[in-house]
Amino acid sequence: MALRKQPRQQRSRDMVDRIVDAARDVLVADGYDRLTTNRVADRAGVSPGSLYQYFPDKASIVEEVTARYVDRLAEDVVAALVDHVHEDPQAMARTTAVALLSALERDATLLRVVWQELPASRHLDDRLGLERRVRDVLRAYLGGRMPAGDRRRDPARASWLIVLAVESLAVRFVLDDDPPLTRDQLVEDLVALGLAWW
Repeated sequence: MALRKQPRQQRSRDMVDRIVDAARDVLVADGYDRLTTNRVADRAGVSPGSLYQYFPDKASIVEEVTARYVDRLAEDVVAALVDHVHEDPQAMARTTAVALLSALERDATLLRVVWQELPASRHLDDRLGLERRVRDVLRAYLGGRMPAGDRRRDPARASWLIVLAVESLAVRFVLDDDPPLTRDQLVEDLVALGLAWW
């Protein structure tokens, strides 16, 4: 967390949440360059001094917005993986691809800001953490499906390739103005890609 100090009382936690929500709104409406601590404080209905008790600067507020956004994405995708680990690979891949697309589409405007406007250093750790969490679950799933003694397949390699490819394609699909395929076609292509690498 990018907080200067942790809020202890519920009232303080609520204020921090209002600040983060306000920062998200300003980011989405006006972009990173126009976000200021004063605009965020005003939008949140708190004094700049109250904001500075918890956030030392603009960067720390943006870091918290990004961390919460990426955490929610990770939770959605990991939950889909975990909830469907007993299904066959094709069904599990389809469910996970749909969950990822739904999570990205839920807040496509913030996705655009995070992926295209923010300096990469502002969200790289969060993004790598998201990829690692999903990869770990997928690697365990793939490893559990490997026949005993089969050394031809490598769950670590397959999970790395699948997660990075699927993430990149799903983000581009959501952000592109006119992708050359439908959502259903993308899901089918993502499933085929994942199965081909496993």
